[in-house]
Amino acid sequence: MTTTPIDAPGEHLDSLDDELGLGLASAARDEAAERAHRKVQLAIAFRMFARYGYDEGAAGHITVRDPGRPDHFWVNPFSVPFARIKVSDLLLIDAEGRVVEGERRTNKAAFYIHSSIHEARPDAVAVAHAHTIHGRAFSALDQELLPIIQESCAFYRNHVVFREYKGLVVERVESERIAATLGRHRAVILRHHGLITVGGSVEETAWWFHTMERACQMQMLAQAAGTPRVMTEEEAVLAARQFGSANMARLGFRLLAEQVVDEEPDVLR
Repeated sequence: MTTTPIDAPGEHLDSLDDELGLGLASAARDEAAERAHRKVQLAIAFRMFARYGYDEGAAGHITVRDPGRPDHFWVNPFSVPFARIKVSDLLLIDAEGRVVEGERRTNKAAFYIHSSIHEARPDAVAVAHAHTIHGRAFSALDQELLPIIQESCAFYRNHVVFREYKGLVVERVESERIAATLGRHRAVILRHHGLITVGGSVEETAWWFHTMERACQMQMLAQAAGTPRVMTEEEAVLAARQFGSANMARLGFRLLAEQVVDEEPDVLR
C-alpha cells in the first residue's frame, strides 16, 4: 500500500466552519484569545479520553503548540488523572523541556515524543499519544489499517507503522526517528506501544485519535470473525475524502466536548 497522504478537503462540509465557528474564527482571534481557546480544548480532550478509557496510570499525553511561541507547547502534568485535569493544571514547556508556566512537572517521554514531532511538523498544532487497549493490541500485529470501514479510511494512505521498539521513549534520537517515520501523515502506529495522531487543532487531533482507536477495534473484530472485504481504490479514496475531513473531525469533537462541559464544568477552571 502506498503511503502518500491523501488530501481530504471534504468539499461538501466546507460550510460547517461558518455555521459552527470552527474555521476562520481561529485566525480572527488575537494571540491571548487563541491561547485560551487551545488550552480549553486541550483540557476537554483529556476529560474525553478519560471517558473512553484512554488513560492508564501515568502514561499518555496530548500537546498543543502555543500560538505566540511556536517552539513551546502546552501539556498535561505528570501523574494527574485525565479525568481530573482542568485548564489551570496545564503546563507550558519550552524547547529544552523546562516548565515555563505551571506548578507541576511533566513526563519526560511526553517532552521527547511531542517536541520532536512539533519541530518536524510545523503544521501539527496538536499531537496525541496514549496507551489504549485496542491501539496497543493492534500495534502488536505489525500492520497498517485496512480500508474496510468508512471511518477507517480517514487513515487511508495517511498513516504508517514505526517498527522499532526500545522501551520508553526517553532519548531524543528515538523520538526524532518516530517523527521522521510519521512524515507528512496523520498518524503513526508504534509497534508494541500504541498510537500517535496529529492535526491542525486539538479538536482534529483528539478526534483522529478516537477514530483510530475505534478503527483498530473494528478491524480486529472483523478479522476475528472472518476475512473482511477490502474497499476498492475508488471506494477508499471517496471515504478518505469524506471521513478524513478536518471539518468532520472538528464537528465530531464539538459534539463530545459539549457533553463534557455540561457534565464536568470544573474542566474550565
